[in-house]
This record gives sequence, structure tokens and C-alpha cells, in this order.
Amino acid sequence: MSKKSGEYPFTRGIYEKMYQKKLWTMRQYAGFTSAEESNKRYRYLIEEGVTGLSVAFDLPTQIGYDSDHPMASGEVGKVGVPISSANDMTTLFNDISLDQVSTSMTINSTAATLLSFYVVVAEKNGIPLNKLKGTIQNDILKEYTVRGTYIYPPESSMRLITDTFAFCESHLPSWNPISISGYHIREAGSTAAQEIGFTFANAIEYVQLAIDQGQDPNLFGRRLSFFFNSHNGFLEEVAKFRAARKIWAKIMKERFKVKDEKAMHCRFHVQTGGSTLTAQQVENNIVRTTIQALAAVLGGAQSLHTNAFDEALALPTNHSAKIALRTQQIIAYESEIVKYIDPLGNSDQIEALTEEICEKADKLIKDIDDLGGAIKAIEQGWIQKEISKSAYSYQQSIDKKEQIIVGLNKFKENDDVEIDLQNIDNDVVQKQIDRVKLLKQNRDNSSVQNKIKALKLCAEGRENLIPAIIDAARADCTLGEIADTLREAFGEYSQV
Repeated sequence: MSKKSGEYPFTRGIYEKMYQKKLWTMRQYAGFTSAEESNKRYRYLIEEGVTGLSVAFDLPTQIGYDSDHPMASGEVGKVGVPISSANDMTTLFNDISLDQVSTSMTINSTAATLLSFYVVVAEKNGIPLNKLKGTIQNDILKEYTVRGTYIYPPESSMRLITDTFAFCESHLPSWNPISISGYHIREAGSTAAQEIGFTFANAIEYVQLAIDQGQDPNLFGRRLSFFFNSHNGFLEEVAKFRAARKIWAKIMKERFKVKDEKAMHCRFHVQTGGSTLTAQQVENNIVRTTIQALAAVLGGAQSLHTNAFDEALALPTNHSAKIALRTQQIIAYESEIVKYIDPLGNSDQIEALTEEICEKADKLIKDIDDLGGAIKAIEQGWIQKEISKSAYSYQQSIDKKEQIIVGLNKFKENDDVEIDLQNIDNDVVQKQIDRVKLLKQNRDNSSVQNKIKALKLCAEGRENLIPAIIDAARADCTLGEIADTLREAFGEYSQV
């Protein structure tokens, strides 16, 4: 029989009372067109009841290009908000109290810079840094395997991450400096066990490097967080989340000799499975999302985003985003699930599935250890190949109708209902590009050059990079200028 919630290894939950005491943070991932338009969406979502913001950035921002860069052409504001400077970040959070809201930012290669912009916005508004709450994803290793928005070689990218750990420990005690992501691993086609196993293999690399640099896992371990997918297999997903807590607690206690129980907690955000959404019969996605959200809640998530039903076609509209949020709220306030702690615990099926996922994930972690760790496994292409094999197998099962997807390979219809989709206003995008150009003309460019030189010297040395990036952000250096400076110092990574 499993131990109680709040007791090592936390299979039944990391807190004794779980949702009886506090509900999960309800987030809705958003960002598009411009900082102004995205700000309107955030304020709308806050009015509708979200308890945490979740920022989606456009591709140029994710890979270190300003909105006016030729490489950004055609991509500005398309899949997220364009942020090229601290000024853009100020606009993004206009009329939103940063000391009252928890902000999650899905950003990796340029995470240190976006966090620096956020710090500058807080400073401008007189908000003490110790009042800032939130998370930056900052998980570069999964970018090399499944997502692709990397810039620098692994060693330099890892330095940025551990520098962020150290800076947050000293200056942003309520901020999570990383959200180690299995979500994108699952979106790329992994199994549930692979999602957990590969995520924790990456996490082991981050923890070990921080320890090697003299950081205490009992301290920084308290602020580590994770990001998982909730897929279609309802009971398997519940078991996966329970297994994740158990595996991570054992890793921290047994491998890294952590004594602080909070540093053993696997605190995680869940997003319902984007790859499970269908463009056919899009209203069916509301049902899929509801089932997946239920699995996350029954599995004990600390934070949740529910996908909008139209996301297989476009970014969410206000209407579809509200339905997604209402899904969480109905689960929280009407289902009465929150009265019970790990209500499926001690079910023979759930306990068996939990142990099965633990065994499979533990074996994957050992296999990666035998290869020399996650970075070595990535460089050898081993993790990528394993995910590809699973993705191919799953697609075959759909093609052969062994796995039924309603509306896609069974119960198909000829005519889908027409719905209104979110559009990107190209005139507003052009205004964003023009604003970046104007900023570069009107700022103190002598100061900019001095800060850029100081940043490059820091990058070529071994000092913590975050203060130098914040100094550059204060002087209106842009994201692209900061990224280019680090490109010069670190080089760019290319997978052959």
C-alpha cells in the first residue's frame, strides 16, 4: 500500500492536503501578433478567472532574432508574442501587477534574456524581485532532441541555465529557474514511460552540473519544476504522474543525497496533448481536453493548461480560450474531485500501471547513464531514435485503425462545421517591426555598445552572465543584440 500524500516518495501527492487546501494554478497559454494584443488577451483571461499567466513567444524571439531582422520575416507574432526589448515586455504586462500574478514563460535558448527583461519591468514598477513568482522553461536539452529552438552548443547553453539557477537562488527566491519538459518529448511521439525517463535523464544533467559548480541541491532543488503532457490514455496518464513523483524523489534522495524533502518534490505543470487534437470535427477536442485535464488533476498536478478546441487549425480565439478555461473551472468547482486526495490510489490497476511506468522509466535512465548521460545520448542520436521508433509505431496503429481516433479514422463526416479562427493582423505586426527600428534609432547607442562589450567579456570569462544581461536590458539592448553577442562568444550549434 502506498504511503500517504505528503510523505516520501510522494507517489500519492507532494502535499498532505493537496487540493483540499489549494487548487492547482489555472493557466492559459497565450501570445500572438504583438505585445499590445497579447496584453489584451492576458487581461481578458484574468477577468475570466485564470490564476496564472503563460506566455507563448514567437519563433524569432525563441531563437534570438529581433522582429526587424531578415530572418524573422514572415514569422513575427505568428505562434507567439514578439519580444525584442524590455520595452516590449513592459507593454506585454501593462496594467498587470507582477507581484500579484504567477507568470510562466515558455522560452529556452533566450530564457536568460527574457527573464532579464521581466526583471527590468519589475524594477521600473518598483516591485522587489523577491515578490516575483513564476517559471521560465529554460530546458535546452529537449530542444536538441525534439524541438529545435537551440542556438548555442550544449556546454554554453548549460552554463546559461546554471547561471540562472544561481542568480534566482540569490535574487528571485520564489521563481522557478527551470521547467524540465517532457511535454514536447511526448508531442514528438514518445511513450508515457519515455516522456518521464528522458525528462528525468535531462534533469539529472542539470542537477549534476549545478552541483559540480558548487551549488547545493537542497537549495536549488526546491525551485526545480517539471512540465508534462496529458495524453489520451486516461488511467495511464494518472499513473504516469504518480510514477513521476516517486522516481524523482528517489533520484534526489538516493543519487544526489538530498536531505530537504521539498527538494525531492516533483512539482509539475501539465498541458493537455496538442498532438491529440484533430482538425476534423474540432468540437470533439473539447471532450478530449476534458478527459486529459481530469487525468492531470487526478494525477496531482500543481498547474494546468487546457488546450482550446480550435488549436489544430489556428491559435485560440477569446471564445475557445474561455471554453478551455471553463473546463478547468468546472472540474475544480463542480466535479467534487478536489475533496479527495489521490482518489484512484490503491486501485489495483492504477498501482500496477504506476509500477510498470516506474520500471520502464528507470530502465531508460539506466540506459542513458550507461551511454554517459543525456548529453552523450543526445549527441549519439540515441534518444532521438527511440522517440522516432515510438512515434512511427503509434502512427502505424492509427493508420491500421488499431488505435481509433474519432472523426479521423472512424466516424468520419464529409462536412465540418465552419468556425471563426484567430487571425494575425499584419498591420499590427508591421507596427511591432517599426517600433523595434525606432527604439534602435532613439536610444543611447553609446551606452548600448558599452553594455554589449561588457556582456561579451563576461561571456568569455566565467562570471555569472545574468547580471550582465540585465545591465544590457536596462540600457535598451535588444534580444537579438544580446543573442548575437553570445553567438560571437559561444558559437552556434548545428546538428549534422
